[in-house]
Amino acid sequence: MAKIKSFEELRALNKELKKLVTLREVSHEAELAAENKRCKRQLLVCGGTGCKSAESYEIVNKLKAKVEEVGLKDEVEVLITGCFGFCEQGPIINVCPDNAFYVRVKTDDVDEIVESHLLKGKIVERLLYIEPTLQMRVKRQDEMGFYKKQERIALRNCGLINPEDLKEAIAEDAYMALGKCLSGLTSEEVINLISESGLRGRGGGGFPTGRKWAFAKQYESDKKYIICNADEGDPGAFMDRSILEGDPHSVLEAMAIAGYAIGADEGNIYIRAEYPLAIDRLYKAIEEAHEYGLLGEDILGTGFNFDIHIKYGAGAFVCGEETALIQSIEGERGEPTNKPPFPAECGLWNKPTSVNNVETLAMVPAIINKGADWFKSIGTETSRGTKVFALAGKVNNVGLVEVPMGTTLREIIYDIGGGIKNGRKFKAVQTGGPSGGCIPTQYLDTKIDYESLNSIGSMMGSGGMIVMDEDNCMVDIAKFYLEFTVDESCGKCTPCRIGNKRLLEILTRITEGNGTEEDLVKLEELGELIKETSLCGLGQTAPNPILSTMKYFKDEYIAHVREKRCPAGVCNGLLRYEILDKCIGCTKCARVCPVSCITGKVKEKHFILQDKCIKCGSCYTACPVGAIIKK
Repeated sequence: MAKIKSFEELRALNKELKKLVTLREVSHEAELAAENKRCKRQLLVCGGTGCKSAESYEIVNKLKAKVEEVGLKDEVEVLITGCFGFCEQGPIINVCPDNAFYVRVKTDDVDEIVESHLLKGKIVERLLYIEPTLQMRVKRQDEMGFYKKQERIALRNCGLINPEDLKEAIAEDAYMALGKCLSGLTSEEVINLISESGLRGRGGGGFPTGRKWAFAKQYESDKKYIICNADEGDPGAFMDRSILEGDPHSVLEAMAIAGYAIGADEGNIYIRAEYPLAIDRLYKAIEEAHEYGLLGEDILGTGFNFDIHIKYGAGAFVCGEETALIQSIEGERGEPTNKPPFPAECGLWNKPTSVNNVETLAMVPAIINKGADWFKSIGTETSRGTKVFALAGKVNNVGLVEVPMGTTLREIIYDIGGGIKNGRKFKAVQTGGPSGGCIPTQYLDTKIDYESLNSIGSMMGSGGMIVMDEDNCMVDIAKFYLEFTVDESCGKCTPCRIGNKRLLEILTRITEGNGTEEDLVKLEELGELIKETSLCGLGQTAPNPILSTMKYFKDEYIAHVREKRCPAGVCNGLLRYEILDKCIGCTKCARVCPVSCITGKVKEKHFILQDKCIKCGSCYTACPVGAIIKK
């Protein structure tokens, strides 16, 4: 492919290539066209990490072979795409343009899809999604509760295009925003446009993106840098990974736009090495962008130079903090540094640097193309646009969701998430990962925005959202997150290194049945002290899970301490197994007990010797009549 030498050439190519993706648009006309066999069918198969691990690539290969075998090679295309977001239901195949959305597809289903759907025009009903609230199968993606309230900006091309084909990205307007900036806007105008849109950083604190760029631009230097923070470390979070796997060019384009805005000619993507598929697709995207002249020297004939490099992270959570990340890129130990100076003044190699996360950057081209007013029309007064969440835990529909700011927690959990699994009762939702808080039932109607979440003791964070039900112990949940932050602390400052360790020791005592009421006082006092005195965001927010659960679920802490009881039956140190009178004396419990603490004769009630019981639960699982309870 010859290099694209001007914005005019890019626009002409964009117009020519749009026909590649028009078949994927959801419309009644498209369905009619498919029925009348006037257009070519396309089978979009999810090629994200989750579906790939469930053999989606094998499905693709078998589909291609089957399509050729039945003589449909010239009428049907089989394409790999990025993540559709509906990870609970993968692997997924979307048949376009008739928009039949097949879920949990296996290689054994390929023959039926081809022979029934493609040859006979008959939908394979058993592979359609079952709506949990209605208990009925749904054919179309846009008719599913999971997608109805979503508005996809950062995820706009994920599940729609082949992420390894730049032509498909260009057909969906990739690099059009860059061309618009280089050909018709000054760097000041670009920054003003982003500022006017109200875009705030999606990586945690929500700092205004335009202001961050303006700070970096104002400092004079012979060299400046753009850094994409793809060090996604929150447990259960996979937003950034999915964007990079499904639409890498949106991030590359945004980095070039940011470089033009602040006067940088070099970018670095800092990505954790545990993301091999995202890394592979980034390398391919960078190579293709070079071949097309969209990265490198004299981009689009404008004299603007910009190149991008990839730097692997070793999976340290603290390197999500921008100064620790910069230290890591420079080959130093990933530890935060004191601010000021901020990276905008003295960042990578002591040069002005702008650090933005993946989701923030993915928004930028759409804002440039559609305008600040368009973006401002979505969301709330202080939190514009949309936010991507990794919805997980005790919810029916696990996956990535992108919703307008201002959407309530209830809408996300029940309308999009399909409610709590197995008909259980909602208990809490953790937002913001290890740095966030646990939000109880009374705040389900809280609107999702930066200020609202902060006001109830949680935070937006990068977008993790873990749903918990009545079977979760909130003390154990707080302990789980603190174990993570203690393990991930860089150890540079005393409050985080030692203070959080002491918090974990107290929580461990409580969950083992050795806690005191004095421990509850210490938890709150020490937690507040650590928040006020830690060096960086990791330490400052580490006590949030403890403080929020103590605020909203204090009764559980009291039960652990005063009654030596775990109400949810989770903390082994506080469990007690007892055998009821309905025991039939089958001896199964005694046979599986690893410490021989169950006594009794055949066909007579058995007993557990509590002083010997190690509370492993083997007897509880083995009992065929439910005669063993835990309390």
